[in-house]
Amino acid sequence: MKKKRILSGLLCAALLLSCAACQSEAPREQKSESSSASSESAKSSEASKSSEMSKSSESSSASAVSLVQPYSDIRYIEGFANYNKEIYEADEFRPEDIRAFTFNRGTVLKGSEELAEQIMEAGKNPGLGVRSLHERGITGKGINVAIIDQNMVLDHPEFAENIAKYYDTGCEMPADRGSMHGPAVTSLLVGKSIGVAPEAKVYYAAFPSWLKDSQYAADGVSWIIEENKKLPEGEKIRVVSVSAAPSGKGSPFEKNLEAWDKAAAALKEEGILLLDCRSGEETGFIYPAYFDPENPEDVSKCKGGFPTHPSSQLPDDKIGVPNAYRTTAEEYYASTPSYQYNGSAGLSWSIPYAAGVLALGWQVDPTLTNDEIVQLLFDTCGTGADGSKIINPVAFVEEIEKRKK
Repeated sequence: MKKKRILSGLLCAALLLSCAACQSEAPREQKSESSSASSESAKSSEASKSSEMSKSSESSSASAVSLVQPYSDIRYIEGFANYNKEIYEADEFRPEDIRAFTFNRGTVLKGSEELAEQIMEAGKNPGLGVRSLHERGITGKGINVAIIDQNMVLDHPEFAENIAKYYDTGCEMPADRGSMHGPAVTSLLVGKSIGVAPEAKVYYAAFPSWLKDSQYAADGVSWIIEENKKLPEGEKIRVVSVSAAPSGKGSPFEKNLEAWDKAAAALKEEGILLLDCRSGEETGFIYPAYFDPENPEDVSKCKGGFPTHPSSQLPDDKIGVPNAYRTTAEEYYASTPSYQYNGSAGLSWSIPYAAGVLALGWQVDPTLTNDEIVQLLFDTCGTGADGSKIINPVAFVEEIEKRKK
């Protein structure tokens, strides 16, 4: 029974995203049969064709290779034999499509290994000028943040030094087992080479989202509030990143949804900002967007939505935040740190990015209230190629610096 629970948790972690918005737009297999493949050979139109040639035609047609389609999930996860295979031959994919794949270090793309590695490395860049802020020493240093997400192991070099405290609300997973979601969102927020705020510290509450019981997430909030009370002024937890919708319209959770609403209210009373995936709530103003992978620093080339489902223009009360063409940390078993690249992803990846940008702002001016810093985030947005409001980290930080003088 325990083995079955472990497998269930890992499958959920690897294949699902925690909120309804993320589930619907998560990377998924989209492999389709090539139109050239057929189980029957085309009949010869020439009566003179020999039966031997006919058989040869049948064999050739039947052996036609299906190409991996753009935005397919081809991650290879050891131990998951029925998920994806490890090796893709050169005739099974187009090199120009690799940037649109979701793959990991376990995926072997024959003949394009170097290109895949280049794409993986490029995907570590948060884009939108974030690294230029890091070069100026604006890295989230001195800022405490929190994450509520799936269980993870803590030894990944991307964030091993950033975890202030870790609390498990009831995942019932072995300490040496991780998930897909946990290390991914953590690296996007504070990863050394991936994160928006690589020197911020994280209070991490693990919860079993696959049980669809919001009480676990609410318990994570209770722990965060208690930890926050222990911290001196000037070191309080500023924002909680929750890549899930434990309540609200479209929530995939089934039990104790009201517990999350109460937890959200408790955070507000404590003075801690919450970012989550709930629609129609003040905490749900972040929306998926994606940058141009050829011009990741250019806000004006961003678009709202997903590469697979672009939006015409985001609503005025939403801020588009990058989620696609990104590399994240990956670790399913302790001492096996790795990386995965996402050609497309969901709102889950946008939430920690936004939390990281807020951490940069608070480093510059820790006196900003939650309402003030969120308003500045809106006021400094750039305009994307589709007219959407797009988060603009550089303009955001520069405006805070200007006001502080």
